Amino acid sequence: MLSPEEQLKLIKQGTVEIIEEEELLKKLKEGRPLRIKAGFDPTAPDLHLGHTVLLQKLRQFQQLGHEVYFVIGDFTAMIGDPTGRSETRPPLSREEVLENAKTYEHQVFKVLIPEKTNIVFNSSWLSSLGTEGIIRLAGQYTVARMLERDDFSKRFKEGIPIYIHEFLYPLLQGYDSVFLRADVELGGTDQKFNLLVGRDLQRAYGQEPQVCITLPLLVGLDGVRKMSKSYGNYIGITERPEDMFGKVMSISDDLMWDYYLLLTDYTQEEIEDFKKNLHPMDAKKRLAHYIVSRYHSKEEADRALEFFERTFSKREFPQDAPVIEVKRGYRQKAYELLVELGIEPSKNSARRLIEGGGLKINGNKIEDPNHEIDVLEELQMQVGKKRFYRIVPIERT
Repeated sequence: MLSPEEQLKLIKQGTVEIIEEEELLKKLKEGRPLRIKAGFDPTAPDLHLGHTVLLQKLRQFQQLGHEVYFVIGDFTAMIGDPTGRSETRPPLSREEVLENAKTYEHQVFKVLIPEKTNIVFNSSWLSSLGTEGIIRLAGQYTVARMLERDDFSKRFKEGIPIYIHEFLYPLLQGYDSVFLRADVELGGTDQKFNLLVGRDLQRAYGQEPQVCITLPLLVGLDGVRKMSKSYGNYIGITERPEDMFGKVMSISDDLMWDYYLLLTDYTQEEIEDFKKNLHPMDAKKRLAHYIVSRYHSKEEADRALEFFERTFSKREFPQDAPVIEVKRGYRQKAYELLVELGIEPSKNSARRLIEGGGLKINGNKIEDPNHEIDVLEELQMQVGKKRFYRIVPIERT
């Protein structure tokens, strides 16, 4: 058992801000398991490495003996978190949300300890609030306070519409903390406003306010924006080992060290040693192997490393590239083909990839997203620098 001071020192590692640190130490000194909360809206299927920054901190709390509540925001996802948005999110249907939530339920256990994790759906308490309950909840916050939020303030000044339901989002997320009587809530740095609303609401409901802990946002493969499915710059934790390995190898050398800090258990001292003594390519291979091992297995990581070295050191088209079967005579525009075959997540990301020179068919670069592709014989497709596929035509009746 670590002392409260030792626990605090460990918890602080990798965090951006703790509000308030003295309150957290006081809670730790009470000698009871704290109720640690983090919410995830299932707005898209599958978790990615950006989500795991929070999940790893939750696991750390579990290892220290505390109780974790993984909140699946199946109710709030139908509203859509306005955080960082310059316009209103399109609403999701109940069916879409529940379908996405199914994947979250089992994927979280690639990081969290199952027997120490409470998976809860916020519809189980938010749905029962009813009209009267939501009106009372809305009465706890002013429009002026909402407009202190940067993204709301910016939209208001620029004359971009803000809809009433968007004001409800932080209130409903905050009510999650009231219902669960959370001691601590975790979130990315972009979630600070929402976390603080939870503190305010707990005070309004006569509870001791939660401690808010913010963590860094993981930058995506583009090296610019946070990792997000909507940007197409993500690495999913259930992706094929070879694809996961290849995507890690595609990041910049500078970004690699952020991934070491946020996605591995290496100490700061070990990472500094890698910087001094490893060639960047070797350091990146070590990182890619570590990540694939964590979400698949060491054996899969070994095979992914061998695949990478055989393919990219010798510039061979891999004979064991995944095979995608389509009906002979299948004809589609290049960007639509990538989406329909599940290679790219959206038409926008497929267009960007092709326009950037990231698609080759039989060794020929395709730069027009509207280029028509006919599948009359086997095609060797290279997507980006690291992904390879064999498109094989078959006869179908």
